[in-house]
Amino acid sequence: MFPCFLVSLSTHQPMKTLRKNRPLRWAAVVAWMGLIFFLSAQPQLPNVMPPGLPQFQDVIGHFTVYAVLAALLWRALRGAGVRHPLLWALAATVLYSFTDEFHQSFVPNRHPDVFDLATDLVGAVTALLVVWWLGARRERA
Repeated sequence: MFPCFLVSLSTHQPMKTLRKNRPLRWAAVVAWMGLIFFLSAQPQLPNVMPPGLPQFQDVIGHFTVYAVLAALLWRALRGAGVRHPLLWALAATVLYSFTDEFHQSFVPNRHPDVFDLATDLVGAVTALLVVWWLGARRERA
């Protein structure tokens, strides 16, 4: 599902259509940020990984939620006509990642972690590279 989501992000629509959907795009960003905030406020998340692999849940979770956030931010910024939406999306995603780790310092059984910040950054960069690559590929076609 994730790659299909990114393919739909890379379509080049007329600016009029992009502006028309602007509130919906920003609503998706805010809703996703709310989900991240909610998950960060939980003292303990359920383990959904197979036995013996619980350490990968944290990595996969951080990578995925911040990859989606970066893609949603890029889409909203692009629809708003912002110059360099890839860079702004990356900056906003990293900033939100810092605030998320700070938020976790107030939650029992949670703590800020530099490794989580790095995983968030890798997820965001990966998603934005895929979006950029798909856009470049579409322009060449």
